[in-house]
Amino acid sequence: MAPTRVAAIDLGTNSTRLLVADVEGGRLEEVVRRLTITRLGEGVDERRRLLPAPIARVRNCLSDYRREAEELGATRVLAVATSAVRDAENGEAFLGEIEWSYGFATRLLDGDEEAALMLRGVSSGRDGIDEGTLVVDIGGGSTELVLASSEGVASATSLDVGCVRLTERFLRSDPPAPDELAAAAEHVRSLLPPLTPRDAIGVAGTVTTLATLDQGLAEYDPTRTHGYRIPCEAVERELRRLAAQTLEERLRVPGIEPGRAPVIVGGLVVLREVMDAYGLAAIEVSERDILHGAALAAAELPEPEEGAAPPGAYTCC
Repeated sequence: MAPTRVAAIDLGTNSTRLLVADVEGGRLEEVVRRLTITRLGEGVDERRRLLPAPIARVRNCLSDYRREAEELGATRVLAVATSAVRDAENGEAFLGEIEWSYGFATRLLDGDEEAALMLRGVSSGRDGIDEGTLVVDIGGGSTELVLASSEGVASATSLDVGCVRLTERFLRSDPPAPDELAAAAEHVRSLLPPLTPRDAIGVAGTVTTLATLDQGLAEYDPTRTHGYRIPCEAVERELRRLAAQTLEERLRVPGIEPGRAPVIVGGLVVLREVMDAYGLAAIEVSERDILHGAALAAAELPEPEEGAAPPGAYTCC
């Protein structure tokens, strides 16, 4: 049986990502992976709506992604949405528009679904995840803490804080003031549930950027970051260094993508507090995450059919 070529799209708070992959028997082989900083969640924390400018950025990005997926022969496309779209009053209407405009299947994930899909994606790149391992996904609008068990998810917590949301709420000076950093850290600590993990795996841009910096790489290289173990000392060191810099200075740091520079300090605050709270000496980086889980789910979709516009299409803004 030939593998199924699929495309998965992650409509994140800070970035929009594409994965085209071949899926066969629960195994996944990457064909191409893309990331574009689109800041869909810009202003959502304050206004509870997806705003026209971020929506336009995402639509422009999706036009390119659809073209590439079609050229590569993807037969099924699944776009998943998380924190920013969940929190926006016009989030479901936005997804309806995406379905109608681009022909993608869409799925708005709640916290439990996001945790399960993320764990499925992380697991796809290894023989398994040891019981008691905490998978940490620091997104733009939320942070997912998933404790693995022998049967899958032992517990899952979705924290209403991510690198974008924490930055917008607390880190308003340039560079962030000490009292802002302290307030941000205290807020994160107040949200953390009691857990006793044995080990940790981190996914998404904060940890991959940190792995890039800790290895002294001039630019992001997923072959070097995947499987890399970041010691807690590196988290504290890079947080101190980057928090003391202005945004203009961070934009010149090798290894930090320009779109990541405004929110990397917020992401590192979250990571430091998680590792401190649970006594984690190190965290392993995984390049496989919810996007890979979405690709596996895309392979399970039925053949696409032509149909009428979904409810709410063209009414999101």
